[in-house]
Amino acid sequence: MKVDRLTRVNELLRREIGGILFRVTDRSVVDLAAVTVTHVIASDNLRHARVLVSVRGDEAMHRRVLHHLQSLHAAIQEEIAKVVVLKYTPRLQFELDRSLETGDRILSLLSTLPPTDPDGSPPAPEDPEPDESDRPV
Repeated sequence: MKVDRLTRVNELLRREIGGILFRVTDRSVVDLAAVTVTHVIASDNLRHARVLVSVRGDEAMHRRVLHHLQSLHAAIQEEIAKVVVLKYTPRLQFELDRSLETGDRILSLLSTLPPTDPDGSPPAPEDPEPDESDRPV
């Protein structure tokens, strides 16, 4: 399968899974405002697909959402089969995507760095006071 077709299929699956989650998921168990489908990575033969989801919240929330999504994977696959016409409907495996958390951590670290001069150069180190031995006699 060509790479550009696989990319289009991945994006189509990502969009459709995001929409299907609102129809299939029990809102009393999972707050869907905290869940984002970030990527779908389908195998070359479209038999399997990894669905990467980002979840805002603590580790308990991450585990609860992933467990709930894994329990609903058959219903989600059934909905995908109705909407997306493929030879095979991929078997979905939901995984946690921590790239957004990593990006937030990097941005917070960058915000703690000292500011640079407007011309882009780092601030010059302050010169220490000259010692008596450094002065000419």
